Formats: sequence, structure tokens, C-alpha cells
Amino acid sequence: MDGAADEGREGARNGRDEPGPGRRRFLKATAVAGVWAAGATLAGCDTVSGGGPDAPTGSSEAALPGDAGWRIRSQGPPEAVVGYTDKTSVLPGEDIGLYVSTTAPGLRVSAYRVGWYGGAQARLVWRSGRLAGRVQPEPGLDPATRTVRADWTRTALVATDGWPEGAYLLRLDAENGHQRYIPLIVRSATGRGRTLLIHAPATWQAYNAWGGYSLYSGGLGGYAKRSLAVSFARPYDGNGAEKFLVYERAVVALAERLGLPLAYTTGIDVHRDPAVLRGAVSAVTLGHDEYWTPQQRKSLTRARDAGTNLAFLGANTCFRRIRLEDAERTVVCYKTDYRHDPLYPRDKALVTTDFREAPAPDPESSLTGVLYEGFPVDAPYVVRDAGHWLFAGTGVKPGDSFAHLVGTEYDRITPGSLPSAPVEILAHSPLVCEGRRSHSDTAYYTVPSGAGVFASGTMRWVEGLMAGTGEDGRDHGMDARTRVFVTRTTENLLRAFAQGPAARTRPASRDTVREVYGST
Repeated sequence: MDGAADEGREGARNGRDEPGPGRRRFLKATAVAGVWAAGATLAGCDTVSGGGPDAPTGSSEAALPGDAGWRIRSQGPPEAVVGYTDKTSVLPGEDIGLYVSTTAPGLRVSAYRVGWYGGAQARLVWRSGRLAGRVQPEPGLDPATRTVRADWTRTALVATDGWPEGAYLLRLDAENGHQRYIPLIVRSATGRGRTLLIHAPATWQAYNAWGGYSLYSGGLGGYAKRSLAVSFARPYDGNGAEKFLVYERAVVALAERLGLPLAYTTGIDVHRDPAVLRGAVSAVTLGHDEYWTPQQRKSLTRARDAGTNLAFLGANTCFRRIRLEDAERTVVCYKTDYRHDPLYPRDKALVTTDFREAPAPDPESSLTGVLYEGFPVDAPYVVRDAGHWLFAGTGVKPGDSFAHLVGTEYDRITPGSLPSAPVEILAHSPLVCEGRRSHSDTAYYTVPSGAGVFASGTMRWVEGLMAGTGEDGRDHGMDARTRVFVTRTTENLLRAFAQGPAARTRPASRDTVREVYGST
């Protein structure tokens, strides 16, 4: 793909999944190229709502009362209150550096653990005392990579003693009445015997435009002036946690409602220490997990081949090859400027561009089963294999459709670019992307280890869990019927995958690609 074409594709996208100006909206997929004070130490003794050192976990954690007051009531102007942490994830008991800028004289911080909690969907685990507020300096910009870094003075050091493993929202409550989130994962040291939820902070950061720059656009120069590397040493834009809320939270709540043994990590942590995958019954990537390191991809592939089921609930997964630098506080991705990557051409496999592109093409479909193809799309999801065990209890028949469930980005089966296993096409949804007719596919395959691999083929799958509820942004016109279908199918998937290698308890996959596409 030439640079001019890719420049069009990389026009800015906003905090959700809307098209940005100039983005090329249809890719050629090719293998060659439900639910719903500075320095002060804030120690565990300040913990409230049962979050002390002996706080329960697992089913006993889920039985604790939730707190429906976790939602932001007033975001306010951008400068009202914003913050970031010095780590994207911590083990229970590790300290977190908190960096906040606010126009208010003071603030408090509340840590909410996300889950089901009888429908409240979060529990207050800890709350700080009053912290002094201050307006922090303007961020700096590295001219070489156009990387924005706040590098603020630390507001507080927070101890996580007694915080159970899980996904957290740190809510900043400023005395000016405004609020923001900071997402944080209190990660698991091991996923053995558990379903491992893999959160995607690298993708959150790639789209983060705080300070005027992201991996998609920069300043007034659009794609041409985008960042080539983005730093976690800055707040997230918007409410501070939009990607997590839209594409991840609903899965956490559903999985906890099901009472499954769960573990929590991030793609960055899988890159750093793949041992967390060892013995996991399944690994689940959530609604938008686009940016991966080669090491992360290799570790997930090895886990699959050792019997860990994999679920890809979004689309556009494992599309970008990235590198982590600065003690994993910086995400590097040169994209179409890969020839300017310092590793080019001496280490082609680590040059940061799309996985399927030169100089070391390796399409994501060998792992996910599907290839990302296009943007933007809004189309019905059309069931093909209604008798598949994944659709048990949904009542669907072949040809049944669910309006708007395919979008805004989608994946499809591409003959000639398939995993080394029989692939079943469970849904085959006609669509038109930028005037071109194509399809989105939901795919399932199994490998000799018995592991099953599921790919939804649509970025709206997780949003479908909230369809018709008004939760977390738009539902794109999806209705309650869609929510019921997506919820039941996801329940079937998570429950089956929690039982160990899926092909040992469910039928192995069969090849239906030829039936749909005529050849492979």
C-alpha cells in the first residue's frame, strides 16, 4: 500500500469510532502486503467500603454491595481537572504515583472497582483525603517524534494495599464541581485456571489526543504531523476513560456476573511478562485492541498452541505493530513513515507499521482468523450457522439479522490468508464500504491443542452488550433484541471457554470457507 493511500486512511478519528476527515475507508485485505498534596502517601488505612488488607476476592468480592454513584456528573472544561498515573497497571499492594492538574483549590480521589455488583457495576474500594489542587505547567513536545509529555509534579503517592485484582476507575473529584477518570488495572500475577481479560492501554493511548497530538493527527497538520510515539505521561482526553467505558467495561461486568474465575492484565503486561498466560483457560481481548507488540502476538499464539482458548470480541485487532520504549511508558508506531523508524532496515520484524505491511509482512489472520478490511460501515449482522453451539438459546435462524451490529470497523475471512486450521463462518454479513460491496464475518476455529478461537468480526460487539440502555455513548440504533442476542452468545462463549480447551467439550471446527467463498 502506498504512502499516499495510507495517509488517507489515517485521517483523525475521534474518541469513539467516528470517521475522521481524509481517512481511507476501505482497505484491501491481502496476505502479501445485558449488563450493565505533592508527594503525600495515601495509605491503605484510608480505605473505605471493605477495601482493607483482607478484602475478599472472587465470588465473595462479587457479593459485596456496589455503588451506583461511580459515574461522572460534570466533566467541565478541559482544564477543570485532569490527571494520569505513573503506571498503566499494578499488582495489588504496589504504589501508584498520581499527577493532577486542576483549577480548583483541592480535590479528592475515589477508586472504583468495575464489576457486576448486583447491577451497580462498580464498588468504591478507596477514597483519599483532601489533596491540594494546583494548575500544572503546559506539556512539552518532543520535536523529533512529536510526542506530548506532561511530566508534572506528583500530586500524591497512592498505596493499593487491599485492592482486589480488577479493572478500576480512579475518579478525580475537584472542588470546582467537575470530575475526570483515570483508568487503572490492578493486574493478576497469574491467569492459571482462569479466564484472562486483556485490557488495551496501548490502543487507548494511540487515540489519545490530549495536548493536541495522537498517532492519528497532530496540531493543525493532520496525519502528516501526527505523533510517531505517544507517552503515558499525560492525561487521556475526554472524560479520561472513554475507550475503556465503550469497549471494555461491559465485558468485565458480564464476566463477573457469570461468576467465572477471572484474571486481569493488559497487552503491555503480556508483552512484559507472558507468564501470566501460562495455564489460563482462555484469554479475551475486548472491543478495540488494535496496537500490539510482536512479542505480545507471539505469546498469545503460544498460549493458543498450549490449549488456551482465545476470544477476539472486537475488530481491527492486532493490526498495528508497535514498540514500547521508556520503560514501557511510550508507544512507538511510525506507520507509513516506517522507513524513518530507527530500527529500519536492520531489524525488520520490529519496525513499527501494520503487521501485514512491508518490511516484514505478517497478517494478523494467522492468529485471529480474520483480516481487518474497512471503515466506516453500518450494516446488519446476519447469522449463517444458526445451529452452532455459540448461538444456543438465542433462538436465531439462518438469515436472521440484527440491525447496525456491524460497524464501524469490521473484519472478514480472506481466502488465501487463513490460519492453519479449519475455519467456520458463523455469521456472514453483506455490507457496503465506501461504495464497495463486501462482507463482515464472525469466525471460529480450533487447533490441535484443543483451543478454540473466536473472532466477532465487528467493533460493535461489546457495544451490543449495552444496546438500548443508553450506557456509554451511542448504541448506533441497536435495540434490546440485539442486546439479548449478543449477551447470550457472549455468555455461551465465556462459559464454554472457561471449561478448558474448547474442542474437548464442544465440536471441533469444520471448514466452511469453501461453502461461502468457493475456494481458499
